[in-house]
Order: sequence, then structure tokens, then C-alpha cells
Amino acid sequence: MMTNDHILYLLQLASPALPVGAYSYSEGIEALVDIGTISNAQSLQHWLEQELRYGAIRLETAVMVRAYHAVQKKDSEALSYWNSWLSAARETEELRLSSWQMGRSLVKLLLQLQPQVWPLVETLEPCNYAIAFGMAAASWEIEPLLSVVLGYLHTWTTNLVTAGVKLIPLGQTAGQQLILNLFPNLMNAATAILALSDDDLCSCSWGLSLASMAHEIQYTRLFRS
Repeated sequence: MMTNDHILYLLQLASPALPVGAYSYSEGIEALVDIGTISNAQSLQHWLEQELRYGAIRLETAVMVRAYHAVQKKDSEALSYWNSWLSAARETEELRLSSWQMGRSLVKLLLQLQPQVWPLVETLEPCNYAIAFGMAAASWEIEPLLSVVLGYLHTWTTNLVTAGVKLIPLGQTAGQQLILNLFPNLMNAATAILALSDDDLCSCSWGLSLASMAHEIQYTRLFRS
């Protein structure tokens, strides 16, 4: 059962005000807008729907779940394994560096707020953002896990919708409507992710990979990735 304390901790962890620099990344959306693949709210929604169903965000979130369990068990070996696994799964340097930067920022914040987690994080350099998010959620004892997963997916969604609002551009109302439209997709993705075994961890993210590689050499851009 989610208590009021759990709700407040999850809201803080998923807040746009969390100082991890998520606002500076578009995960290839800037390149897709530049070439016209994404040009309106409908095409942005379609892209996000496909990512939630098949893309790398599913792997990220599944690994976040495993980090959550590892912290609960105080299993630093498992935490290190999944952190290395996720780093290896990144298909472009840009995506890897963005995950490491956000992870480093969240770990720094977590150590200031929860210094007792240091024995678990001292070997995690660089630390992926999904790992840090799972660590924070477990350290703050946020439950149920479904809510943690929804919080992570919602953070990812709102960040990319915000990028689309700026880049396409879209109005703020259109952006909020798009997020509302994606609520069923978020729930479906969260339920599916929680059911994944280790052997089921896979994704079809070649579109994201190509967009990320194109963004790395894009002539002008607003976002770091």
C-alpha cells in the first residue's frame, strides 16, 4: 500500500525540479524533428508509443527494477553487474554519456540526503541514471514497485514531450494532452516490464540509435543529446 510519505518521496524523485539535468536531453528527438520524421503532436505520440512498447526505455526501466531489488538486499555485486550491463547496452556514446551524467548527479544528491548508501555506490563510477533512480526509490522505501516504475516512465515521457514542445514546436496544452493520451501506454509498459525475466531483456531500438548518431553530428542543436 502506498502511504502519503511514499507519494511525497516518489513525487520528489520524479519531479522536473530534481537537479539531474534531464531537461538538456532529447534522446534523438531533436534529430528526428530536424529531418521531419517528427513534425506534430501525432508523430511525436506515435514515436513515444513505439518506444514504450519496443524501445530501450523498457530495458532501462527493467534494470531500474533490478537495482531497486539489489538495494533492498544490500547486494552490491548485483548492483554493479546491472550497472555494467546497462552501460554495455547503450548503442551510442551520446546516450551512454547522458545516462552517466544524470546518474552521477542523482548519486551525488542521494549521498547528501542518504549518506548511508555509500557502501553500495562506491564502486559505481560511472553510474547509470536508471540504477541511481532504483537506488533512491529503494533507499526511500517507496512502494509498491509498480508506482516506482510508473514514476520512472512518467519522468521519461514528460521530459521528451517537453523537448517536443520546444522543438516542433507545440503549445503547452497540446503537450499536456499528449501526456494524458499516453497514460494507457505507460500502464501497459509498466505491467509488462515488471513481468520480464532476465532472459527476456531485449529491445528494438535501432530508430533511436540512428537518431542519436545523427544528433551527434547535427550542425545546430538545442539539446545535448
